[in-house]
Amino acid sequence: MIRLLLYSDSSLQTVLAATLGPDYSIVVESNKGKVKQILSAEEVDVAIVDLDTTCSSLPEQLAFLAEIKPLSVPIVVMTDDDRRSTALQLVGHGVYDYFRKPPSIVELKFVVGRAHEHAKLKRELEKVKHKLRETNRCDQLIGSSGRSQVVYDLIRRVANLNAFVLITGESGTGKELVARAVHNLSQRSKLPFIPISCGAIPETLIETELFGHEKGAFTGASGARVGYMEQAGEGTLFLDEIGELSLHTQVTLLRVLQQREFCRVGGNRPIPLKARILFATHRSLPQMVQEGTFRNDLFFRINVFKIETPGLRERPEDIPVLANHFVETYSAAYDKPARQIDAGAMKLLQDYDWPGNVRELENVIQTTVILSEGVSILAEDLPEALQPSEPVLMSSLGVGAESLSFEDQLRDYKVQLATQAIRDCNGNKTHAARRLSISRAYLHRLLRSDSAMTEVDDQ
Repeated sequence: MIRLLLYSDSSLQTVLAATLGPDYSIVVESNKGKVKQILSAEEVDVAIVDLDTTCSSLPEQLAFLAEIKPLSVPIVVMTDDDRRSTALQLVGHGVYDYFRKPPSIVELKFVVGRAHEHAKLKRELEKVKHKLRETNRCDQLIGSSGRSQVVYDLIRRVANLNAFVLITGESGTGKELVARAVHNLSQRSKLPFIPISCGAIPETLIETELFGHEKGAFTGASGARVGYMEQAGEGTLFLDEIGELSLHTQVTLLRVLQQREFCRVGGNRPIPLKARILFATHRSLPQMVQEGTFRNDLFFRINVFKIETPGLRERPEDIPVLANHFVETYSAAYDKPARQIDAGAMKLLQDYDWPGNVRELENVIQTTVILSEGVSILAEDLPEALQPSEPVLMSSLGVGAESLSFEDQLRDYKVQLATQAIRDCNGNKTHAARRLSISRAYLHRLLRSDSAMTEVDDQ
């Protein structure tokens, strides 16, 4: 059944109800305020506006159309005005369609049916967009591992709840990205998101930064200042490294969280705390509570909903997608040719322990992309820290080849090839590396031993 709102008098409702049949439900309303209310609540599928220029001026009725246009319900106009200028003005005011009075029932059913289908498709599109937003990678978070999916699920569960969230995890695991995802998936997404690193602000300034201050509150305070809590408004305030706060500041913050209000430094006017607050730390707050460096009551106040960000070593299956994402990002940023990561290089990336987590991986890829010269990033292009331990050249110590392992002999052979290539290129290592189809950095690593370098330099 198609639900119609008719903005007209009741006599027309009787006529339309009798001719349209049981597939249409008609509500008639002549009060503009009630029309807006019905359209805002989306209680109807199509609005039919009876534009009677004999009762009121055209500009007045066009102004009303402009008011109800943004309310997401398609508007069809019936009018007794056959002027082309009127038709153009109706289209300009966002009217879906219009027809002359008295309406042909066939024409009316066709126009209303088409408007209804248009509105239905628009709603379906919005549902799909909403679903995509809900099932995406939670904003800038990347990864499809089981551990990552757990984090995404927690973010979605808490996003629209006005509850304190404590985000924990090692440095470099993306705690701020998690906080931004919570904000962006919430109803506050269009409001400010203000991140604050508590460890980066001196203890003497932290309260002024958070709460603001009044004029004359201290020496040098020549004017009032709005703190971060006021700047956040009804948005989100993200307090990173909450474990770095002093005990004195912890007491002040606890009172603010309990009372949901604060005063500027040097002032006594209570200001409501409207922002949602998210917290993060890389430290163990329970251990700090035991040591007496973090207040037990503050810990329980902020630890309402906990999200733990896993270290990169706990989700190695996410390394390829993260690494390729960074390659794409920095190749475009620096206009470099690198587009992919060789299988050998990817294995080294996955075998590494990553103590600095995603931040360290990003740094490694960024540096490698800058230094790379080819389309593929090879194993030898990666930093030395990621390379497997290099065996000692036993031949340089006077040990016969028969006592060398296979790996040692292979390494020795590579050094000989590199040395000969440099001789053939008259000492030009860049040309030698190209001749061997290896990077110059890898060539240097092959020649790093004293014996190899001496052999080359003596030529």
